[in-house]
Amino acid sequence: MLGLDACELGAQLLELLRLALCARVLLTSKDGGQLPPEEALDEAVPEYRAPGRKSLLEIQQLDSHDESLAKYKRALLGSPPPPADPSLPNVQVTRLTLMSEQAPGPITMDLTGGPAALKGRVFVLKEGADYRVKITFKVNKEIVSGLQSRHHTYRQGLRVDRAVYMLGSYGPRAQEYEVVTPEEEAPRGALVRGAYVVRSCLTDDDRNDHLSWEWGLHIGRDWGS
Repeated sequence: MLGLDACELGAQLLELLRLALCARVLLTSKDGGQLPPEEALDEAVPEYRAPGRKSLLEIQQLDSHDESLAKYKRALLGSPPPPADPSLPNVQVTRLTLMSEQAPGPITMDLTGGPAALKGRVFVLKEGADYRVKITFKVNKEIVSGLQSRHHTYRQGLRVDRAVYMLGSYGPRAQEYEVVTPEEEAPRGALVRGAYVVRSCLTDDDRNDHLSWEWGLHIGRDWGS
């Protein structure tokens, strides 16, 4: 029979599973049509209460004498990563890529330059084009639960769109993670063409702000204008 620590570990693993079930689901707030992110997560597993957080080291050390449990943890969490530079943040968001089969090629925004450098960046999006957004990031130290990407779009100072992408939960590893959002269609018509300002941020269930930045979006007749 599992001890108390093992039960706590099971709750932690269930939390990761619950969040994985919600990964890559696009939640939008247009005319109050869909649930906000927190309510949508609660709907995934009714009557579920998230357990208290444990560090990766604590999870790895729980019931270390139980080989079957150790194998289960290795299968879920992977091999322990090499020690990370303590000066690095736990989550490093490195790139935002706009992908469309109708575009000349992927359009990538380097997110490592800091908010000031990113403010002048502009994505050009062809009206009516089908596209996906790929978010690339790295987890260095501890498991991050409920990572989500939020984007508020403004035109002439008024917010015209809000989107939240639930990215899921991830453990530390040497390689980067890449998450691709569901396909969307850009609006079309003379009224929607022009310049927009997008304010974006990546947060998690613990309300850690991993990156906040502002960038430009231009919807035009073609990819180059």
